[in-house]
Amino acid sequence: MILTDEKTKYLEEKAKDIRRDIIEMLVEAKSGHTAGALGMADIFTALYFGILNHDVKKPDWTDRDRLVLSNGHICPVLYATLAEAGYLEKKELMTLRKYGSLLQGHPHREFLPIVENSSGPLGEGLSQAVGMALADRIDNGHNAQKFFYCLMSDGELEEGSTWEAVMLAGKVKPHNLIAIIDRNNIQIDGHTEDVMPLEPLADKWRAFNWHVLEIDGHSFQEIYDAVGQAKSVFNRPTVIIAHTTPGKGVLEFEGHYEWHGKAPNREEGEKALKELRTLGGRIKND
Repeated sequence: MILTDEKTKYLEEKAKDIRRDIIEMLVEAKSGHTAGALGMADIFTALYFGILNHDVKKPDWTDRDRLVLSNGHICPVLYATLAEAGYLEKKELMTLRKYGSLLQGHPHREFLPIVENSSGPLGEGLSQAVGMALADRIDNGHNAQKFFYCLMSDGELEEGSTWEAVMLAGKVKPHNLIAIIDRNNIQIDGHTEDVMPLEPLADKWRAFNWHVLEIDGHSFQEIYDAVGQAKSVFNRPTVIIAHTTPGKGVLEFEGHYEWHGKAPNREEGEKALKELRTLGGRIKND
């Protein structure tokens, strides 16, 4: 699918608005994860505003695509995207991490049933997604129409349970399973290649019988193209290794692992919002 200039501009503005909401949420909460949430804003935008088969008026629609968030700590981008799409009222975003809030520090279905899975402990999401895809096959056979998207961090690939799920999926070959890895090269303690080297990452997934694609995670055209290719593969699952910049959109945050698990204070947040306002999108009265 070739994106028109109009569609690309629409997606860019949505992503900018989502990034601004992420900053405002984190400043209000005084805690949370900044780098990954900002870095994945383009992928979440592409999914919810163009790729996913979903219906905001029927959130429990049986035939909807499923989005499983494995790295639950980047949930500010999930919540901001859900609000932008109309699943949540915008005022709820300011309750992030507050006691009793729908928007817990990691997604929790007991508080927010519209999310597909509870997440937080890293390395579990792919197992959940593989299980969902297999259950769908049992219910609907090999002609199942819905797709299961599992969004993962690169740091969680250090978890052994992830590779058990990779191995199982390579065996049972759910063609409607698409994993998307946020390859931002950082984790809370530093750079992934210093903490626990992952390369050659693509070759590892190929060795487990996955179809592998690598993209610029900030290019809407590449995101669309990769998902389109993944949907055309009928004999194995697909993993999309999306190379992203942690903290994308705010120069002070970009590429710095120190922002993995830190929220901006009010002064830092105002500076970030000022920078993001210059990028266009919705005008915020703050």
